[in-house]
Amino acid sequence: MKSTLNRPSKEEQIIAMDSYEILESAIDGLKEKNPEIEIEETKEKIKIPLSALKLLADILKAMSKGNPISIMPLASELTTQAAAEYLGYSRPHLVKLLESEQIPYTKIGKHRRIRFDDIVDYKKKIRNERKNLLIEMIQDDEELGLYDT
Repeated sequence: MKSTLNRPSKEEQIIAMDSYEILESAIDGLKEKNPEIEIEETKEKIKIPLSALKLLADILKAMSKGNPISIMPLASELTTQAAAEYLGYSRPHLVKLLESEQIPYTKIGKHRRIRFDDIVDYKKKIRNERKNLLIEMIQDDEELGLYDT
């Protein structure tokens, strides 16, 4: 699955914000698990799972904030390049992490594959470590009186 992460344009952000507010309001009023929606331009009606509409609302909300979006099945395996892009790392740096066993992977021939779940877990672990280090730094600064006036 090839994915590229592009930030939405300002126009897309505005459209996403308007659409999100309307869709969120519509979802709150729905009673069926698979509501029928109409595509205004073609007049076609389709049934869509409520969970898919909620996902679309989440996507629109993120786009309205200017965040890039990528959708990927959770059970999928990624190439080293795709995993590196997801983490915001270079591929060589990711390979070092794999070889130092910080992230589990499998090797098929010469190619490494990383489970998406493992990449998400690693990202959460790193985020928590950074948060804890920041809290520790703030506490050290407070103990040294660097925040006193």
